Amino acid sequence: MIAILGAGSLGRLWAAKLPAGQVAFVPRPGQIPEPVCYQFCPFEGQARRVTVPWLQPGQSPDVLLVTTKAGDTLEALSTILPRLPTSTPVILFQNGLGSQQQVANTWPNRPILAASSTEGANRPEANVTVHAGQGETRVGALNIPGETHLIPVVQSLADSQLPLHAEQDILSRLWQKLVINAGINAFTAILNCPNGDILQQPFYQQWIGPLCREITLLLKAAGQTEQTADELQNRIETVARNTAANTSSMRADILAGRTTEIDFINGYLVRLGQQHGIATPVNQMLVERVQQLH
Repeated sequence: MIAILGAGSLGRLWAAKLPAGQVAFVPRPGQIPEPVCYQFCPFEGQARRVTVPWLQPGQSPDVLLVTTKAGDTLEALSTILPRLPTSTPVILFQNGLGSQQQVANTWPNRPILAASSTEGANRPEANVTVHAGQGETRVGALNIPGETHLIPVVQSLADSQLPLHAEQDILSRLWQKLVINAGINAFTAILNCPNGDILQQPFYQQWIGPLCREITLLLKAAGQTEQTADELQNRIETVARNTAANTSSMRADILAGRTTEIDFINGYLVRLGQQHGIATPVNQMLVERVQQLH
């Protein structure tokens, strides 16, 4: 049994792709809701109805996938982990950085892993989940207890038929995704446009160069592979073009009136800059502009 904490777009994608009868959502404490029913539109093929039960009291899952928003993760896990064996592996699917380290530091004796996924999913309606973009998911251990669970966890998720890989250096993968998100998501939220449309916007053109110069310094300070500002900008713009019609998760959150993950993307870079004495005025500006939209 695979349990999923977080019944948003990504959680519902995984629930739909995993075999029926082998997956359940985790309810809030004291909650005994009806099963989750929704229309699932795969990337290819016909739409189908999906019904996912909730984890019942006394059930102990083999794996826990955590697909909550980054800012909600610590509190959400605090309610479920005391009810699970300490040996249950936990896989974190949060955007950005910071929340993963919080979890690993809070529960150092539990097997904590993280996933970096480029699968695209959205919910155009409350009861409709769309697999909007094919990608891949890389899973790696965040602590020593997680290392022994890496291969079994990847094997258990393989039934989803989603491209999946074991990753020995997951922090590097998370950084790579963070850089892309930092260069796309805030701009799409501020400009209220799909990913590809930011490239022609004066606001984006004015700030992407200075933003990449800040990130270059932060990568070096964090001990990550160094890249020039031009290399970073090229990577960001390649992804923006390849996902031109997509709506970023941050723009979707703003449109739906939800709190964004800006504090764990550009906000994480601001805090890292403060730790290392690196000025990050562009990241700070983007954080403030997105926060004003909340």
